[in-house]
Amino acid sequence: MESPTFLRERRGSGARASTDVLCLSHLRWGFVYQRPNHLMSRCAREHRVFFVEEPIFDADAPRLEVFEAQPSLQVVVPHLPPGRSLGAVDVMLSELVDGLVARERMRSPLLWLYTPMAVPFAKELDRAAVVYDCMDELSLFHGAPPELVQRERDLFAMADVVFTGGHGLWEKKKEHHPNVHAFPSSVDAAHFGKARGTLEEPSDQRSVPHPRLGFFGVLDERFDIPLIRESARARPDWHFILVGPVVKIDPATLPALPNIHYLGPKSYDELPSYLAGWDVAIMPFARNESTRYISPTKTLEYLAAGKPVVSTSIRDVVRTFADKKLVRIADRADHFVAEITQALSQRGTPLEEAWRTAVDDLLSQTSWDRTWARMHALIERAISRRRTNREEAPCSII
Repeated sequence: MESPTFLRERRGSGARASTDVLCLSHLRWGFVYQRPNHLMSRCAREHRVFFVEEPIFDADAPRLEVFEAQPSLQVVVPHLPPGRSLGAVDVMLSELVDGLVARERMRSPLLWLYTPMAVPFAKELDRAAVVYDCMDELSLFHGAPPELVQRERDLFAMADVVFTGGHGLWEKKKEHHPNVHAFPSSVDAAHFGKARGTLEEPSDQRSVPHPRLGFFGVLDERFDIPLIRESARARPDWHFILVGPVVKIDPATLPALPNIHYLGPKSYDELPSYLAGWDVAIMPFARNESTRYISPTKTLEYLAAGKPVVSTSIRDVVRTFADKKLVRIADRADHFVAEITQALSQRGTPLEEAWRTAVDDLLSQTSWDRTWARMHALIERAISRRRTNREEAPCSII
């Protein structure tokens, strides 16, 4: 029996073929493996996916760099001349994307947007439907272009269905579109569950003493630098391991203390090996505009690894995890240290066993496959509605 899938269409001989997916993203495929990677990888199991990144301004003339990230998933990187106006950039991107669609013979692709900045060169494309996967409130990030707010309004007018990366973001965006659905980031529990077993210690972590308090992710304006500095000073016998790239902030502003270890970016495949050697996982997010609506993917990843988690009071983390006693919350350094102390003291006790049972119950109901399947059904519905509306639209004769 053929599995149901959106974007199926009949062609000449009756063979069935799936329509292509054109994903326009502000994130780079190879930066940090996160929500777009998980979803588009699953989409590529049944459809050709073209993942178009934001442009790099390093070329004499506009061109596209294309490479295959996995079977049926092409990453497309626009290279543009530097020093051009936003309007000129939009025109160049429109021409490049139009050329890509024609060259690859895409017929009414599904447009999947992560960034409203892509609207000017996406709005004229013939498409099966438009998905806006709003994973963050990008307008609140440092350096966000002023045009982003208006372009998001335009994207809401274009979109057939809108997904949000968390419940807080859903509460805000549901006012702007009639078909908005919350999809907090999920987890590949089997991948991160490897950290519960015996894994070889990475060489750059091997010499770090215990207890180890670990974080992986981007170190940017969302990272609470004073909290880590003060916590590390309060407990010089603890060792803070920070894994990930430094982006949009001056690395010199990060605290340089003997018990803080910056290990740099690691691949998705490497992360369980680092997690396996931590005693507590931490999420020291600053409480500012850029974190107001985030729903950190790493929460579930830490839990799948079997690590106790201490986080600052990010709204979606409190509502989804802290209220169920699965994650500890603290904002001040002295409270942060106290919660870590409590987490360390419960290792090997019945309290830890009960916590892990509750964690595993949650994980059994959560996966990227389930998230994708639910999104898939909503997209099918949106495409069907669009087709019906198109067929029912009255014809006009000029």
